[in-house]
Amino acid sequence: MKILLCAFDPFGGESINPALEAVRAAKVDGVELVKTEIPTVFYKSIKKATAIIDEISPDAVIMIGQAGGRAQITPERVAINISDANIDDNEGNRPTDEPIESGAPAAYFSTLPIKAIVEKLKAENIPAAVSNSAGTFVCNHLMYGVLRHIEKNSLHTMAGFIHIPYLPEQTVNKENMPSLPLEVSTKAIEIAVRTVAGLI
Repeated sequence: MKILLCAFDPFGGESINPALEAVRAAKVDGVELVKTEIPTVFYKSIKKATAIIDEISPDAVIMIGQAGGRAQITPERVAINISDANIDDNEGNRPTDEPIESGAPAAYFSTLPIKAIVEKLKAENIPAAVSNSAGTFVCNHLMYGVLRHIEKNSLHTMAGFIHIPYLPEQTVNKENMPSLPLEVSTKAIEIAVRTVAGLI
């Protein structure tokens, strides 16, 4: 099975993105993992991810992003057709109440086995929960764009998004902010990959 892992570069003033670091470290026997760094930029993120999807034809796409403030690994249930940013992306864009694609469906649901992923993570004592909001920043934007591309092109590709918390070093100057060590988030991604691939 071929699985594409997409992870964002650092954004919002951070020097590191736990998603990118965990994806770089992830290793899963029995699965062909293709890893790519995605720019935290509206539209460019979709363009890069969908170009790679068209090039390599993966069986599944797992997109990974940082969710500062969350204490759990959170597979996302749904992406909505709106971009509404309260900070700039990495090229200074800050859309307000803009549809990602005019006239397209209001939302797309993840096609990953999100509840099974959560169950497998909890079985390994990793805090996890299904999330019902991917926000309205580039994470939601990318998830929506990839699922839209899959539908429009009738691809037989599973896809979905998983948010992970800050790394401990990102919270030094952030009071009462949850985090997870890199090795825990890496293990979580590996478990998600194995669950998607039907290895566990």
